[in-house]
Amino acid sequence: MGVEPSFEPTRRERLVEHARLTIKHGSHSFSAASRLFDRDTRERAWLLYAWCRRCDDIADNQVMGGELGDQSDLATRLAHIRRLTAKAFAGQPTGDPAFDALGVVAKECGLTPAMAEDVIAGFQLDAEDWRPRSEADMMRYCYHVAGAVGVMMAVVMGVDPADTDTLDRANDLGLAFQLSNIARDIVEDDAAGRCYLPVEWLVEQDIEPGQHTKPHHRKELAAMAARLVALVEKHEAAARVGAERLPFRSRWAVLSAARIYGAIGRKVRKRGKDAWNSRTYVPRWEKAVYGARAFLSAAINREKHPDGPITWGIADFRPDPA
Repeated sequence: MGVEPSFEPTRRERLVEHARLTIKHGSHSFSAASRLFDRDTRERAWLLYAWCRRCDDIADNQVMGGELGDQSDLATRLAHIRRLTAKAFAGQPTGDPAFDALGVVAKECGLTPAMAEDVIAGFQLDAEDWRPRSEADMMRYCYHVAGAVGVMMAVVMGVDPADTDTLDRANDLGLAFQLSNIARDIVEDDAAGRCYLPVEWLVEQDIEPGQHTKPHHRKELAAMAARLVALVEKHEAAARVGAERLPFRSRWAVLSAARIYGAIGRKVRKRGKDAWNSRTYVPRWEKAVYGARAFLSAAINREKHPDGPITWGIADFRPDPA
């Protein structure tokens, strides 16, 4: 009698399933978008997301993006993130499936500790209740919380880690995402005690500290949101150009995401002073339309380059090696 075959899931399969459930619970939008990838890329995107979600939860002392816990002892939590991340890159078991997931995807794709540290720096900024003084500060924040994730995702999609130009375009997509989020969530962030608008912008609008969301400043708030959306559109266009270099299904996913997040910003701008009376969102049917248009754009693969130079890039947000 032959030996019965074993159907016990492999360690990688268990980590992929954990990551799939994490992204399904943590982000319906990203979970849906990941279906556009081929199987290998989709699984690797899930693995990377699981690490990002877990780091965010540890930094904010919360569970799956829920209610914030005790915010004391931040240094200990960040040290824990960095310690487990280092073990993951060293190929050692961490005791946490999200960090083990990072170890798997890093080994398969060539992600580097420096890329991960750029993302961790974003969790630190948020957890420290950091506020930007200038546009450069705001863009640096956007890089660490979103652009750096875009860089890691580009590598997951097959971009050579040495291809700095394409990685810059991936960073552009992350910047566009975060700038749209800032524009949409100004009032919501203020209610949570956070503000990502540069202090210099508020001073230019002659807005008193802590008063930017008050009803009598909605005109000024709409003007600053429009300024954010102008940056969104610049970086969105640059990201589309970078997508030309990706495999078809990854290109389709990137172009879909760019259109959807760009639409959020443009809706905020169009609503003007009323943009924060209710949450701005893109309904499911509209997302489907953008997905179909992105499919055609991905097939044609001839994106229009942005007007004028791109002001901000990865090199602006990293310390000078010299």
